[in-house]
Amino acid sequence: MHKPSSSLAFDLTAIRAEFPALAQQVHGRPLVYLDNAATTQKPRQVLDALRHYYEHDNANVHRGVHTLSVRATDAHDAARQKVRAFINARSTREVVFTRNSTEGINLVARAWGDANVREGDEVLITTMEHHSNIVPWQLLCERSGARLRVAPIDDRGDLIMDEFARLLTERTKIVAVVHLSNALGTVNPVAEIVRMAHDAGAAVLIDGSQAAYHMPLDVTALGADFYVFTGHKLYGPTGIGVLHGREDVLDRMPPFLGGGDMIRSVTFEGSTWNDLPFKFEAGTPDIAGAIGLGAAIDYVTEVGFEAITAHESALMSRATAALSAVPGLHLVGTAKRKASVVSFVMEGIHPHDIGTIVDREGVALRTGHHCAQPIMDRFGIPATARASFAMYNTVEEIDALVAALDRVRALMG
Repeated sequence: MHKPSSSLAFDLTAIRAEFPALAQQVHGRPLVYLDNAATTQKPRQVLDALRHYYEHDNANVHRGVHTLSVRATDAHDAARQKVRAFINARSTREVVFTRNSTEGINLVARAWGDANVREGDEVLITTMEHHSNIVPWQLLCERSGARLRVAPIDDRGDLIMDEFARLLTERTKIVAVVHLSNALGTVNPVAEIVRMAHDAGAAVLIDGSQAAYHMPLDVTALGADFYVFTGHKLYGPTGIGVLHGREDVLDRMPPFLGGGDMIRSVTFEGSTWNDLPFKFEAGTPDIAGAIGLGAAIDYVTEVGFEAITAHESALMSRATAALSAVPGLHLVGTAKRKASVVSFVMEGIHPHDIGTIVDREGVALRTGHHCAQPIMDRFGIPATARASFAMYNTVEEIDALVAALDRVRALMG
């Protein structure tokens, strides 16, 4: 297959050719896919890896001595090593496979939270969190009697750090914050947040669902206790995600789910647990999903984040300028540091109508509250339209979006 260039002047045409879904037409028009914050399209390298596993190596892992099981186990273990290198974890013992970021956060809220959070403690999150980084902590607070505190954001969509610092006290047991907001595009100062939280004696979880496919990650340098991300936004399959946890923290945590590969021994009198990371991976894993995620990591690594971020930054600048010039359009989220996401509203037009009309023009946007209803409440709106970018998007697609919005104005204005 074609190996994409790792230079800044990477071959965009060749990269787009690696994503079969991009070649289709919608309503008789070329697809303009701008819903990447929801999920990205998949390169042939990932599709081929999934097909190869199911056609040649389909067997369970860590349990068989026959050839197919050995091959499947080797491929699954290799995928974990690829994740470890991709995020610069110290060891594969720190890499737990989950279904998605949501499961990773719930795992921490249950296994770590139930063991460490008590009545009178506090959990600190921010206004810009995805529901997946709100609801598990609400449930933990209900179980434990702890209090959920929420750090506010300003009118641009930036976290108000003075307020965050004020809310961070000796009662704070854990801070859970998004790295890159799916609804606003805000990139939070996570290194500073981790330092402040640890200085206050609190643990930290970072939701990296959006960040993982836009920027290089170094979880060892970051130092957060937990970092979660999901495969399907990283050009990989659905149903696979990663929880990174510091080994010393994971080692002290009780299991989350019981049965299958998370045990060392079982009797009717009691059970003992497997080594990390398997203690948190009960049952047959998503073997194909892990292998596909490994292939996606290979692809992103081949292209290189230097090239990806430069290209996406240029797209963001072009999109921000072009959309700002559309009459009656207002951007929602203008943080000082942003990536990948441009959310907006249009005067007198519901976002769902925007999404429906531009779809007829072949443009795929996301409309709604983006699983971030508190953000909508903060800005006093029910929903936004959201364009989100990936490495394969083009300047011409931004022009197509603007032309589609002109169509919206003509029909609804």
